[in-house]
Amino acid sequence: MKIAVYNLKGERVEDMEVSENVFGVPSNNSLLHQVYVAISSNKRVAVAHTKDRSEVAGSGRKPWKQKGTGRARTGSVKNPIWRKGGTIFGPSKDRNFKKKINKKAKHKAIKIALSEKVRNNKFIVVDNFEIEEKKTKSVAKMLSNLKMNGTILLNLTDKEKDLYLYARNITKLTCLPISILNVFDILNNKNLVLSKDAVAYLEKKYNNK
Repeated sequence: MKIAVYNLKGERVEDMEVSENVFGVPSNNSLLHQVYVAISSNKRVAVAHTKDRSEVAGSGRKPWKQKGTGRARTGSVKNPIWRKGGTIFGPSKDRNFKKKINKKAKHKAIKIALSEKVRNNKFIVVDNFEIEEKKTKSVAKMLSNLKMNGTILLNLTDKEKDLYLYARNITKLTCLPISILNVFDILNNKNLVLSKDAVAYLEKKYNNK
């Protein structure tokens, strides 16, 4: 299986042979959906919170004696029936949205997502990211030369991590280390851009998984 490789000017310079076990995996939308939903849930943080009767301010003293006053019996001013009392069945910050993902399923989903990008011609391989003028406009020009429309995910190896410093301000561009590549980021961006070194890293990591 071969993938075209481009230079920083957007010119096709060679065809790179890649593993079908990583970049040619058949579609499995149900697995992609399962892993995507799990990652989304694991990112979720419970913000909405209402105080129950143990959290609202007020004394724990019984407001009046149980009998003989003519009023309804009550044991606390924190009673949910009372004004300024605790809330019943309200949202709580203690909610847990975590979902477990098996390693094999996660690795398989990443390979499927990569393969889908290749099949849809949204997978761009660049020979290297050696930009002479280390400025944001140089990265923007490179992306313009590659003629991509929509959002872009740029994954960098450890050797290329300096590129993040002058690429992070570009709109519609997400710049992340290749080591934390995941289904959520791949599917949330229309285009995926990698260097030849990043492709080699993915082949080494996922070829036998």
